[in-house]
Amino acid sequence: MTKLLENPNPISEMSFIEHLKDLRKTVTRSCIGILLGTIFSLYWSSEIFAFITLPLKVAFEKFELIGTGPAEAFITKLEVSFISGVLLSSPFSFLQLWLFISPALYAKEKKIAIPFVFISSILFLSGIYFCYIMMFPYAFKYFYEEYQSIGITPNIKIDEYLGFVTRMVLVFGLVFELPVVCFFLSRLGIVSHTWLLKNFKYLIVGIFLIAGILTPPDIISQMLLAAPLTIIYLMCLIIAYVSYPKKQ
Repeated sequence: MTKLLENPNPISEMSFIEHLKDLRKTVTRSCIGILLGTIFSLYWSSEIFAFITLPLKVAFEKFELIGTGPAEAFITKLEVSFISGVLLSSPFSFLQLWLFISPALYAKEKKIAIPFVFISSILFLSGIYFCYIMMFPYAFKYFYEEYQSIGITPNIKIDEYLGFVTRMVLVFGLVFELPVVCFFLSRLGIVSHTWLLKNFKYLIVGIFLIAGILTPPDIISQMLLAAPLTIIYLMCLIIAYVSYPKKQ
């Protein structure tokens, strides 16, 4: 600890192999945390599955959720337990990420470890909650209306549904992490508030383009992602202004 405080940027003395070793430790510990969270969630896998499929059941009036293999029910329980394990272990994973990047920071910046882990976890889980509460109801309603428009009763495969849900919640969770990413980029002098302002119109176009790619093909779903992305952009603007180093 004394050496870390004496050397303002100790990471410059680390070799490439040492960086790889640290990265391996970070990934290994995060995977162990996810594994423990998955094992813990297995006991409630049926309840977790019911919770994950609730938005679908609310939006679809007539449908059948089907499995296409003899082991699909067992695999489904493992998948929903894994999703739950990732969410439960996210604070621990963010802590491991902090331990990996902290050697590159100055001594005074190392003190924000607890706020970093707390804020990162809150933002990640908030993105997932927003996706579950706001995105899924509108998206699934739109999908069901499309089935009705061609007169087909939907039979939905379990693995395809879980794949769609997993992709969407991870997208929203990671998108909500942009303020944290902006903080570190601004501290490194890579991104400034002036750059964000200068490229405002391009970033807004990019936001709606990303929303159009990542969401179902309806305007409501796209707006539901574009709106929080715009708010996050404004947050990043403020964060960059406050955290950008005033002296070179």
